[in-house]
Amino acid sequence: MRQVLQHARTGEITVAEVPAPQLLPNSVLVRIAASVVSTGTERASAEFASKSLLQKAKSRPDLVREVISKVQRDGLLSAWQTVRSRLDQPQAPGYSSAGTVIAAGNGVTDLQPGDRVACAGAGFAVHAEVACVPRLLVARIPVRDEAQEVPFDEAAFATVGAVALHGIRTAEVKLGDLVAVIGLGLLGQLTVQLLKAAGCRVLGVDINQSRAELAARLGADAVAASAAEFAELCVEQSRGLGVDAVLITAETGSSEPVNLAGAIARERAIVVAVGTVGIDIERRAYYEKELDFRISRSNGPGRYDAAYEQKGRDYPIGYVRWTENRNMEAFLQLLAENKLNIAPLITHRFPVERAQSAYELITGKSREPFLGVVIQYAETRDKSPTLELVRVPGTAVPAAGPVSGSISVGLLGAGAFATGTLVPALKHEANTILVAVCAATGAHADHAAHKFGFSYCTTDEAQLIRDPSINTLVIATRHHLHAEQVLAGIREGKHVFCEKPLCLSEDELRSIVRSYLGIPSARRPALMVGYNRRFAPMMARIKTFMGPVSEPLALHYRVNAGYLPPDHWVNDREQGGGRILGEVCHFVDLLIFLAASPIAEVEARALRDSRRYSGDNVVVSIRFANGSEGTVSYFANGDRAFSKERLEVFGGGAVAVLEDFRRLELIRDGRKETVHSRWRQDKGHRGEWAAFAQSVIQGKGAPISFDDIVCSTLATLRIQESVATGKPLPVDTATFLNEALQTPSLEE
Repeated sequence: MRQVLQHARTGEITVAEVPAPQLLPNSVLVRIAASVVSTGTERASAEFASKSLLQKAKSRPDLVREVISKVQRDGLLSAWQTVRSRLDQPQAPGYSSAGTVIAAGNGVTDLQPGDRVACAGAGFAVHAEVACVPRLLVARIPVRDEAQEVPFDEAAFATVGAVALHGIRTAEVKLGDLVAVIGLGLLGQLTVQLLKAAGCRVLGVDINQSRAELAARLGADAVAASAAEFAELCVEQSRGLGVDAVLITAETGSSEPVNLAGAIARERAIVVAVGTVGIDIERRAYYEKELDFRISRSNGPGRYDAAYEQKGRDYPIGYVRWTENRNMEAFLQLLAENKLNIAPLITHRFPVERAQSAYELITGKSREPFLGVVIQYAETRDKSPTLELVRVPGTAVPAAGPVSGSISVGLLGAGAFATGTLVPALKHEANTILVAVCAATGAHADHAAHKFGFSYCTTDEAQLIRDPSINTLVIATRHHLHAEQVLAGIREGKHVFCEKPLCLSEDELRSIVRSYLGIPSARRPALMVGYNRRFAPMMARIKTFMGPVSEPLALHYRVNAGYLPPDHWVNDREQGGGRILGEVCHFVDLLIFLAASPIAEVEARALRDSRRYSGDNVVVSIRFANGSEGTVSYFANGDRAFSKERLEVFGGGAVAVLEDFRRLELIRDGRKETVHSRWRQDKGHRGEWAAFAQSVIQGKGAPISFDDIVCSTLATLRIQESVATGKPLPVDTATFLNEALQTPSLEE
């Protein structure tokens, strides 16, 4: 399918041939007929992306501070690699569209193929021929009288219309109110018509005379083209009292619209900023009139709430009457009843092949006046939700089977970590062949395939799992998908490299154990979890320096992890499992490696802080079978400018101290050796993959034993349980393995 992409480094707009997106739970696949180009949000994004790196830095000093902090902590080269990787990621613009449902995912029961719908949401209602959109960001398009259908190019404005509606609701306007609308662009024009449909008298102003005249033709009671003229108009129309409410739908960095609103409003009126405007308010007018200034947040309650938008958890109508979905439905109903006139607002229509022209228009390059800009998509005879496989030009066609003496990779997941860290490590190993990449969205899969030279890309993970030319699956998807994908790879007899964590529950772990150990050892593929820190050069120095573990060690790992907001996907217990399962597992494994012993018992305590999940700030005590003792202090309540990781190892009359994988101190017999890495951290990603690739090529077991993988996973799961119960818990890996072999696996 074709999709419009914007390149973050240059702002260039391209139309790429990418795979259609996966159909996700609680979502629908929609074949898009029309999408609206945002003349505010998308123009601002395009203008920012087109700036030089220095200009970007000047306009976003907050990001500059983050980069400086990362340079100080991780080194210049590591920080630059992260920045470059972020800038290489293509953006998928678009947030308001309409089309026909072609498939409904699990959990969607009230929509079916053939339904005509409007779609909302940045990252979902993108400019593409097919989009996967969560159910609560989709609204059915009602039929007009006499079975006439609302045109798709009009229904595509539902998201913008919902924004206007939410602004009106925020202003609490009533039948008969006199309402001023400042700014008569697309959002202002819709606001004028919606206010008239609600029985209000409407006054409008825009410095663009033609837009003011258009608003008058579409229902505004009176309009003006200057602030002074508009102030007089408001005095005249209100008989000197001032307007009942003001809706600011302008797009400007100036605070003049806000202060004009204060001048024209009556006492105790409500002023609502719907558009993006400056808010340097002149206090006097707002104080003397006791005005209520409000900022309207997008298209209604539910916006920015992942539980609502992505998981389909609607708000009860008795408590939240107008959610973003219900606002979309209300706008579409008004369209169906012919109470809104959208056609005059559409000044330009472009076929998707000419999407670049749409962006030249809204950024001013074509120097042509515009208002509503629509991208249209041709009808297709193929109404099926087929997931395409897209070959990458210039790459070799995969062989019928794995190439001897090499490891041929199918990558599941193409997020920031995979493309910024993991795949570069894979490419560094000469014997690694990159065959295919799969991601939930075609844009991510296509970007990774072209950037790194995969032979093809797809959004169908079954294609990779069944592909006979792939002998190794690399799993870098979100955590809740890992167990199922590991099991699928094992069943196909493929080697599996799974980024941590291996799974999110003991039931999943039992299933993996049963499936994996149920394969005869002679045919058993390699299974590896991405515990890269074991393979860091400085970790090898520590292991050599401390020597064989002949007496118990004392190990302390302190992690200044940094705060993540509660709605971050890692903190989502369903998708990420929380930070203990998603991140603390790294440090548990490393202590197993250093202690050279399985874990016998864990106990964990969390800092009780209602503002954060308990797993964000936790102190873990670990007792090993050989008597070694370890602690992991994992905190999110510190400052990211401070070092992230510090490891201390005591034993045999020696001490090793590692700071952020850039500074290592080795002390024995009064002598201290210090090792520095000035420019770059090396946390072992390349060494990890090299070791795994060689083990596969040579037919050996994975570099991390299966017992260690099970031990670290089980221990981490028990740590999470210990946080909840406040009790120490045993970790008996041998018993768990034996019991797991007697327990039916998930697929059984």
